[in-house]
Amino acid sequence: MNKFKKSGILLVLIAVTLMSVSYKSNFFEVAKQIEIYTTLFKELNMYYIDDTNPAELTDTAINKMLQGLDPYTRFYDEQGVENARINAMGEYGGIGAISSYLDNKLIIIEPHEGAPADKAGIKAGDEILKVNEVLVKEYENNAVSSLLQGIPNTKVTLEVKRQDKVFTVELTREKIEVNPVPYYTMIDDELGYISFIKFNQKASSEVKKAFLDLKDQGMKKLVLDVRGNLGGLVNEAIEIVNFFIPRDEVVVTTKAKVKKWSDTYKTKKEPIDLEIPIAVLIDGRSASASEILAGSLQDLDRAVIVGERSFGKGLVQRYRKLTYGTQLKLTISKYYTPSGRSIQELDYTNRDENGEVPKFSDKTRNPFKTRNGRTVFDGGGIQPDVKFNKPERTKATEALFKSKAIFDFATAYYYRNPSVKESKEFDISNSDYEDFISFLKSDASSFKTTSELNFEKAMLEVAKDAHRAIEKPYKDLLESLKMIKIEQLNTNKEEIKSHLKSEIVKRYYHKKGEYINKVHNDKHIREAVDILKDEKKYSRILK
Repeated sequence: MNKFKKSGILLVLIAVTLMSVSYKSNFFEVAKQIEIYTTLFKELNMYYIDDTNPAELTDTAINKMLQGLDPYTRFYDEQGVENARINAMGEYGGIGAISSYLDNKLIIIEPHEGAPADKAGIKAGDEILKVNEVLVKEYENNAVSSLLQGIPNTKVTLEVKRQDKVFTVELTREKIEVNPVPYYTMIDDELGYISFIKFNQKASSEVKKAFLDLKDQGMKKLVLDVRGNLGGLVNEAIEIVNFFIPRDEVVVTTKAKVKKWSDTYKTKKEPIDLEIPIAVLIDGRSASASEILAGSLQDLDRAVIVGERSFGKGLVQRYRKLTYGTQLKLTISKYYTPSGRSIQELDYTNRDENGEVPKFSDKTRNPFKTRNGRTVFDGGGIQPDVKFNKPERTKATEALFKSKAIFDFATAYYYRNPSVKESKEFDISNSDYEDFISFLKSDASSFKTTSELNFEKAMLEVAKDAHRAIEKPYKDLLESLKMIKIEQLNTNKEEIKSHLKSEIVKRYYHKKGEYINKVHNDKHIREAVDILKDEKKYSRILK
């Protein structure tokens, strides 16, 4: 994108942002701010002593401007627009693998079973060095992953690094369909299980297909698993809720600054099943559309919600087209469940003097009533009807889950162990866990807590003046912080083992194998099953 295109985009963004701040902003104020930026940008590029990169300056200005709002309001260039479309559609042309771009490295995270990458022997943990003739390390942004995509039946040559070996492989791209339902099954003669991992345009049709198949197999009770489901299309959540509640029921309402964007969404079709008992599994990564699904079924007393408090994303975004094929995704409204509650956790409007975002759940949470008169609360996600009993995560565990340490250990584990037990029997032993702890100790940079990062930053400043005098005390203190960090992990040992097991079992049996293992071994699924089998308890919870 040339500098004039990006300048035009920034002007549009400034206008959109300024107009969204307050209706009190008049046309003169908007025009004034646009003119100030235009003249500054022109003067800077014409007269600054060194060469400037207009595109980089504009990128910085756009990103800095949007950072002060919320993490969901984002600018998309042409490639970003295409990636967002693909994510929503649930199908694309490519090699069929999830990849991640970090530190100028393109890493395969997960090849889809049966897709070109899988058939060509590409593994999780492989680093893509070259796509056709393009060197990945020469790219400065994550658009490099788009090179793997393309028109079906076209060929792409990859240079791949796997541990210490480098090899070349040629793949033929195919039409890739991402099934949002990786696995469903009958747990026993009458209890069915459906997991789904995203709300793309195929979500409601695939959930319906799985549900009807299980009904044909004799299902009389259902576990619906949306743990780790970060959401997606709101209309797909409404469709799935409609399977279980009558026509013309309110599922969600939205309230926006612009009146025409405020709406009430009701079910429009006849339901599939109004009677089947349902347990919905949620966790801290169930967000957005997952929370609409769980929250509406809870408010209407149509399902028992089991698990952990959900993420707490009660904001709605909409795409607005900008110039030159770009888009702005911006937050335009808040949504409310049938009882009238907002489940938004973070209050982005009222940051403190340090820029920290306060939580609504730290204040008084307001009570609301479900249809049967049960009390539920706003702010801070969906609180389950039956909460899992497990230790609260330590800061060290939170840092671990945000890092690549578990992924990297799983990669090393896979190459040390050519085969493992079948998916439903695989487990992480205490010995495996100790190996993982040793792995963390051997690589100090595998994950770092906020305390470590702050300490290292402070010491870099101090070391400029007194490096030799403080070198040994500094290293001793840093080592102590690392040991404390490792010890804190033991508080969440069982949860860490669960994450390790999921990541490792995928290496051998793909996403489907991960869920097969969960159905046979996950104690939280068993808790949901126990609730459904105890009809008196199930009814008592809802009444």
